[in-house]
Amino acid sequence: MVSIALSATISIAQAPSIVMASTTSTEQSGLFGHLLPEFKKASGMDVKVVAVGTGQAIDMGRRGDADVLFVHDQVAEEKVVAEGFALKRFAVMYNDFVLIGPAADPVQVKGKDIAAALKKIKAADAGFISRGDKSGTHAAELRYWKTAGVSTPEFAGYKACGCGMGPALNMAASTGAYVLTDRGTWLNFKNRADLAVLVEGDTRLFNQYGVMVVNPAKHPQTKALEAQKFVDWIISPAGQGVIAGYKINGEPLFFPNAAK
Repeated sequence: MVSIALSATISIAQAPSIVMASTTSTEQSGLFGHLLPEFKKASGMDVKVVAVGTGQAIDMGRRGDADVLFVHDQVAEEKVVAEGFALKRFAVMYNDFVLIGPAADPVQVKGKDIAAALKKIKAADAGFISRGDKSGTHAAELRYWKTAGVSTPEFAGYKACGCGMGPALNMAASTGAYVLTDRGTWLNFKNRADLAVLVEGDTRLFNQYGVMVVNPAKHPQTKALEAQKFVDWIISPAGQGVIAGYKINGEPLFFPNAAK
């Protein structure tokens, strides 16, 4: 009995695993709870997810604190590859950003133009919750402000929480503020209060996700072979099918596009 227990302990200890630095939006959308058990069935491998903003996730890769990055800021992703801290970037899936706000829409931003909406929010000094955490969502938000002619969104109603997507949505729900979010997290968000989707459908709101292995030439401890197995699986028809199958109330949260 002792030898059996010991061998089981050794087997568990030797089970392959990797660390994935990813975003709060992918975690809080519920995707990983759906995706990673299927990857383990296919590979026998465990994936430990560290969910932070995309900027922090990429910094983890630069430091060698993760084996694989799964993030959504293409400019930053291409930069970390060019710097040599990550290997080839692969497109995985997309969804879109949406502007959320009080259903009564006191500033009257509802429509398809994100720049016009942000101009109205600033002009009215309305409440706006920013992630303020160097995440992919925060980077996108800052791009949209610039598109609206606002280089630095500094007005009384603008609050940067330095937090993940879920907490930012909770703050918006409790204060009746506007907030930019990825659609996946919104669909999985339970504490909506009187919030509603107000701006959607602008092509600028496209939200692409990418995946890449941390470069073992920079950090020899990187489990590059195991991480590559995850990348190969998630961009394969099997992995892409699992992503497509993740839905809430019949609505898909992400759309696989590795083959495009």
